[in-house]
Amino acid sequence: MEHRNNVTYFVLLGLTQNPQEQKVLFVMFLLFYILTMVGNMLIVMTITFSKTLGSPMYFFLASLSFMDAIYSTVISPQMISNLFLRENIISFDFSCMGQLFTDHLFGGAEVFLLVVMAYDPYVAICKPLHYLSIMNWQVCILLLVVAWVGGFVHSVVQVAFVYNLPFCGPNVIDHFMCDMYPLLELACTDTYFIGLTVVANGGAICMVIFILLLISYGFVLNSLKTYSLEGRCKALSTCISHITVVVLFFAPCIFIYVRPFSTFPIDKPISVVFTVITPMLNPLIYIYTLRNAEMKNAIKKLWCKSIAPSDPSCIFKICLF
Repeated sequence: MEHRNNVTYFVLLGLTQNPQEQKVLFVMFLLFYILTMVGNMLIVMTITFSKTLGSPMYFFLASLSFMDAIYSTVISPQMISNLFLRENIISFDFSCMGQLFTDHLFGGAEVFLLVVMAYDPYVAICKPLHYLSIMNWQVCILLLVVAWVGGFVHSVVQVAFVYNLPFCGPNVIDHFMCDMYPLLELACTDTYFIGLTVVANGGAICMVIFILLLISYGFVLNSLKTYSLEGRCKALSTCISHITVVVLFFAPCIFIYVRPFSTFPIDKPISVVFTVITPMLNPLIYIYTLRNAEMKNAIKKLWCKSIAPSDPSCIFKICLF
């Protein structure tokens, strides 16, 4: 295919063209982004500096929070600035392709990391006697590297298909970011085969992984029958938190990518869910909703050491939890 590209920039229509709605969305998404960064970086710092959170589960949780923080940063700041400045122009080569690459890099890496995070409780619950030998630090680091490599390969494939397409106009994208399907609709060539490849590379993989994750959690929950009530409750809290995060992440992705390539008005709010809402909710799920006492106590100690290191009663004065 001859690469001829007359388009040097795209115009993003964003979520709305109404000035009043843009002001409301600006404030809302700015608040969401602040909460996302504070929550996720708090988890990363707590696990990094805490001596009590050294298990593989917390290592992967810190990695997930780091990915969520960067993943949200790829999309949210530009969307927020566009709502404020109302200048939705994005260059083709650097900004649009860069956003597409990093979006799918961190999104793809998070998909594989969620698989790894499901494998950890499976080993802990179904093979408890072999847990330390199976989930040693070399294995944990290797699994994290595999997740990053998987995301990188997925992202390179996505960008390679789009970058080599000819764009000769129009250059208006009915979205708040550069994504695969809106870009394919603007290409000046038949993109049917590429669309099928995108579905196979993104949607089908998400669908298969999502089903396998649900099956694995089914085995894990079935294995809890032999546990004591206290052990069962603790294991259930961990499993439910993972399942909740998996559903919040995979359900929108499956809706967007598991279908013949086309765009619908509902795609934009669905995309907001897994690019903005899910990274913000993940820390709340792991810390607040499921009442992870070990994590909350570590955060309290970190807060006391940072804010009031000379006050021994600090830990009893914190009411945030």
